Amino acid sequence: MARITVEDCLEKVSNRFLITQMGIKRVKQYREGYLPLIESKNKEIVNSLREIAAGKILPDQPIPDVEIDYDSFEGSKI
Repeated sequence: MARITVEDCLEKVSNRFLITQMGIKRVKQYREGYLPLIESKNKEIVNSLREIAAGKILPDQPIPDVEIDYDSFEGSKI
């Protein structure tokens, strides 16, 4: 299986800091009992990055001056 990188996530969200925040929040959601949005046998943080790169999640409050490709997202907001 291909490795996930921050560069893959940058195609959807153009700010590394925002990607990090989204990943951390998603890991916390997993630990609260939320189910993954994609099929993966990886650790929680890798799975959250895969969801971001796949366009399954969005930030709930976008930061001004950060480009986000909203048209390509098909999942839920974080």
